[in-house]
Amino acid sequence: MIIGVLKEIKDNEYRVGLVPSGARALKEAGHRVIVEKGAGTGSSITDEEYVKAGAEISGDASEVYSASELIVKVKEPQASEYAYLKKDQIIFTFLHLAADRELTEELIKRGATAIGYETVEEKDGSVPILAPMSEVAGRLSVQVGANCLMRPSGGRGVLLGGVPGVEKGRVTIIGAGTVGINAALMAIGLGSRVTVLDTRPAALRHMEELFGSKVDTLFSRSHEIEGLLAQTDLLIGAVHIPGTRTPHIITRKMLQLMRKGSVIVDVSVDQGGCVETIRPTTHSDPTYEIDGVIHYGVANMPGAVPITSTSALTNVTLPYVRKLADAGLKGALTADPALARGVNIHAGLVVHAGLASSLGCEYTPLKKLL
Repeated sequence: MIIGVLKEIKDNEYRVGLVPSGARALKEAGHRVIVEKGAGTGSSITDEEYVKAGAEISGDASEVYSASELIVKVKEPQASEYAYLKKDQIIFTFLHLAADRELTEELIKRGATAIGYETVEEKDGSVPILAPMSEVAGRLSVQVGANCLMRPSGGRGVLLGGVPGVEKGRVTIIGAGTVGINAALMAIGLGSRVTVLDTRPAALRHMEELFGSKVDTLFSRSHEIEGLLAQTDLLIGAVHIPGTRTPHIITRKMLQLMRKGSVIVDVSVDQGGCVETIRPTTHSDPTYEIDGVIHYGVANMPGAVPITSTSALTNVTLPYVRKLADAGLKGALTADPALARGVNIHAGLVVHAGLASSLGCEYTPLKKLL
């Protein structure tokens, strides 16, 4: 199979979908790897390293798309790339289509098979490709939130860890999944007062098992959330439902309960966000203010730390890339149900139930098409 690796063009996205060791493994398995010139530069990987691994270098994205049967990326195709998508081509990347009707329609129209990293899901509900990026984003959420809280950044001027004799900053985390756990880890490390809310008793129990009395846990209801908001300095949105648009847990009206200069970091923004007033922003223009509350909505947070993120991501994506390359699409999806659950679009049809529900599209079970 011919595998194409693109240089990411999303704002300040420095990750790359395949590292040289992965290119070498694919080459040794009899496949051809074409890498766009400069694709690894943001992750401190040179073209020469890819060449030594057996990959070919192409100077043009259109050539990579045209030649490749399987495209391995990090972020969803951007508008300027839509024209390159073609029938029966496999696109393997983060997609987050539930919040992107335009891209969904383009993928349907062009007949590509779109497999979302975030929707590759094991039988127990775990999401093995999303997990490491959730770990990165969860940890970054507190780091960027602490910076936004500083007065020069427009925040209240609160040090999350406080100092002796001064009250500590308060961090409220909505969601006790991978993002929430890693956000709590960082917030506790900074010395903050931390509260985590979730609707799953088992998740809250696990949080207490991990952190004990260093974190307070509450069942997530509007009453409990509203009671916390007036005390919250940093609110972190960490809600995720695979393949579907994130429900709004924090409404516009609730912002009135928060103090001026407090900060919201909504990690779930790429799926629509759990805060009603959140919208996607970029690393070059990450924040905006509504009702005196600072909103941070960068949709590709891990792209800011590409050396860490690229390594963590490609560690988990390569086995799936190998399956697709070795067995072909039908063989790989038949052999690996988790990978099959990751397919969003195939043969011009929506084959992911959560996506169809979110966008109001007709749903066609994938097994009918294979």
